[in-house]
Amino acid sequence: MNIEHKTVLITGANRGIGKALVDEALRRGAKKVYAGMRSPVQQPLTLDVTNGSQVQRAAGAVDTLDVLVNNAGIAIYDDLSSLEVLEQTFAVNFFGLLRVTSAFLPLLKRSKGAILNNVSLAGLAPLPMIPSYSASKAAALNLTQSLRALLADQGVAVHAVVIGPVDTDMNRGLEIPKAAPETAAAGIFDGFEKGEEEIFPDPVSQSIAEGPTRFRNRSRKAGVMAYRKRLSASSRHSCL
Repeated sequence: MNIEHKTVLITGANRGIGKALVDEALRRGAKKVYAGMRSPVQQPLTLDVTNGSQVQRAAGAVDTLDVLVNNAGIAIYDDLSSLEVLEQTFAVNFFGLLRVTSAFLPLLKRSKGAILNNVSLAGLAPLPMIPSYSASKAAALNLTQSLRALLADQGVAVHAVVIGPVDTDMNRGLEIPKAAPETAAAGIFDGFEKGEEEIFPDPVSQSIAEGPTRFRNRSRKAGVMAYRKRLSASSRHSCL
């Protein structure tokens, strides 16, 4: 599926990767882009993924949808000592993703559309400075694979975006190579248009993706361990 002439909805679109995805979708000729921000070049849509009634109102305001990009997410630096932080993180990164998907699924079934879930490399390689985030993204990855199996015979494609470090506010304190949001956004839609079920859109994630068995082979495991080690070392030298 190409983005051109399609209707796209992107959550978490007010800045960073989300804003870059909005710009990239428009650059590729999307017919309409719904985003959680107001701008002259896109359709405004108020959407808090943790607010069930607001999600339902948003779904009622959209009459057609081809591509849903679940990009909204939060990362709180913690040590798993606070159940409140864990619940807050899962409320956005897991339950928010599921809530939005469920609300817009009837439209996606009608259009035989697609879902892209931003699940992060942290879902594969848990990081000690953001364990709640890592756990929520691992759960989101499993949810993505479950949705893919569930919706396969209903004409809805489900893609996991396994994204590495990107130069956003969330990663400001990490002294490691980071992709520009624009590079990551282009890589996400490139992978989507190629039909990749797991999309590795940036240089760090691409270095970990090794062939068709990348989720199980030893090369990927070694790459994940190296990535985790680099981030852990960086966290010790940053003001997080």
